[in-house]
Amino acid sequence: MLVETKEKALIGVIGGSGIYDLPGLEKVREVKIYTPYGAPSDNIIIGELKGKTIAFLPRHGRGHKIPPHRINYRANIWALKALGVKWVIAFSAVGSLREDYKPGDFVLPDQFIDMTKGVRGFTFFEGGIVGHVSCADPFCEHLRQVILEAASQVPEIKIHPKGTYVCIEGPRFSTRAESRVWKEVFKADIIGMTLVPEVNLACEAEMCYATVSMVTDYDVWAEKPVTAEEVVKTMGENTVKAKKLLPKIIERLPEKPDEKLCSCCRSLETALV
Repeated sequence: MLVETKEKALIGVIGGSGIYDLPGLEKVREVKIYTPYGAPSDNIIIGELKGKTIAFLPRHGRGHKIPPHRINYRANIWALKALGVKWVIAFSAVGSLREDYKPGDFVLPDQFIDMTKGVRGFTFFEGGIVGHVSCADPFCEHLRQVILEAASQVPEIKIHPKGTYVCIEGPRFSTRAESRVWKEVFKADIIGMTLVPEVNLACEAEMCYATVSMVTDYDVWAEKPVTAEEVVKTMGENTVKAKKLLPKIIERLPEKPDEKLCSCCRSLETALV
């Protein structure tokens, strides 16, 4: 993946539902990046935070205009790669498939199950060069540890250090039968619509990726009806906590990952056929 831009950023932040801007950024500028896959979800905001250059991209576009199955994931990841991003911190809203993963809690997944249906662009390897990237451990362990340490410094955040994220196609939510399958058969912990293919594309691009999943409600297995008002309220509270967490993460990130903890930066060494 050979790309160049004049602007450069080491850290990329992808904002999920409710996170459409980053307060506290300094020296802010906005850049439009063209990719072979079309336009990213929005122009990328670049600024300084804790003395480091950050590239921020709202996954659904500002104003939440793009549904999960129509997000141009390849363009998003390509654009961040073009800026030289090494670390990708992604935020997302999810439903819970466990009683003890409560609305308002954060989860740091270490595994995922893909139940999307093929509408999305899943890979950069569409021909010419064939690549089979390992996703046995799909998230950067070094970045996960940094996030957990940072979260311990924000008292109002309860974060679960592991979890399996089942990603469905959307934009509809699960039926009760499906929800029970995700919980009882698949043994997944949280459910969302945007992790895949974002995570595997980041892996193909040799970027260190982790997602902070913010629980807004219980999925329908729980037979606990929720109102849109309750979900919006929880999402707002989660957004406030996420914006407190991010500077703590940023200040702890080194320039390079520890290769003993993470192989993201070398994911193509054994992947190309």
